[in-house]
Amino acid sequence: MKVSTRGDYASRALLSLALHADGGAPTSVRDIAERTALPQPYLEQILLALKGAGLVRSKRGVGGGYVLAHDPADITLAQIVNAVDGPIVVGDFGEPHQNGACDHEGQCVLLAVWANVGEQMRHMLEGRTLADIAAIARGEAPWPDPSPRV
Repeated sequence: MKVSTRGDYASRALLSLALHADGGAPTSVRDIAERTALPQPYLEQILLALKGAGLVRSKRGVGGGYVLAHDPADITLAQIVNAVDGPIVVGDFGEPHQNGACDHEGQCVLLAVWANVGEQMRHMLEGRTLADIAAIARGEAPWPDPSPRV
């Protein structure tokens, strides 16, 4: 599975809010866009989806903008991706048959493997919070290990 542009942009926007949480003061979309080099019109759409999912709150008017709706330690990457892309799955292949009831050679085994891959990815993203990522970005924690775990 590939994380979509929306999922990446949403994660970057919320990471920016976590890194620059100035006493709870809202951050404008323009400031987030400038800090993250994301296109502002697209970012506005993404922030609306994140607001709908309850991950950010907004304030209108002068001095308005967005703030995280929860502590960064309580927001996982899985929640962010789910908010803008829907459930984390490898593909929409359906459920595998079990106990030898498969109609097509090997298809059910592969369906089970794809489901497992999606579950592993979901588990990994559920295990990383914005606080974790912010600590890495600040140099307070080690970079993630790029080698896959089996």
